Amino acid sequence: MKKILLLAGDYVEDYEVMVPFQMLQMLGYEVHAVCPGKKPGDVVRTAIHDFEGDQTYSEKRGHNFAINYDFDKVDTGEYAGLVVPGGRAPEYLRLNQRILEIVREFHAAQKPIAAVCHGPQILVSAGILKGCACTAYPAVKPDVVDAGAQWSEANESFTNAVVDGNLVTAPAWPAHPAWIAAFARLLGARITI
Repeated sequence: MKKILLLAGDYVEDYEVMVPFQMLQMLGYEVHAVCPGKKPGDVVRTAIHDFEGDQTYSEKRGHNFAINYDFDKVDTGEYAGLVVPGGRAPEYLRLNQRILEIVREFHAAQKPIAAVCHGPQILVSAGILKGCACTAYPAVKPDVVDAGAQWSEANESFTNAVVDGNLVTAPAWPAHPAWIAAFARLLGARITI
């Protein structure tokens, strides 16, 4: 069974961690959800971000999400791809040097990387976006542009995904169908009816 690594942390966006975790398992992947400082069976608290007509997203407490693999045992050579959800977790996860090494190792091996919403903050800190076309939540645009990436605007409904080489990015959870489908294609999966 092919394995996918998913990076999580407290106040990761609820949909952006739960939905890819479940959808990738549905496709037959073994998904290892990891968090620095947490062991299998520990949980991270999630946040629900919604778009309710304010100048930015609203935030509410979400579910607990269970970590199922030991962060300290991650060997990137064992994984087919990497998922980087958004929410508030990326702003502090990017301070962890091993997180940045993991991203760089996936990038150097040209393995698929899927990042959504604020997830590209980690990609910025890992230094892998120079020359890449990508998107993110609009508030992350200055970071992405300053990292040397080519910014791709979100469509009006935030449902688009951007693919550039082994990287697929999306502006927020409404893009899950396009984002996860593009990631699955990069992994070599076929989804048919």
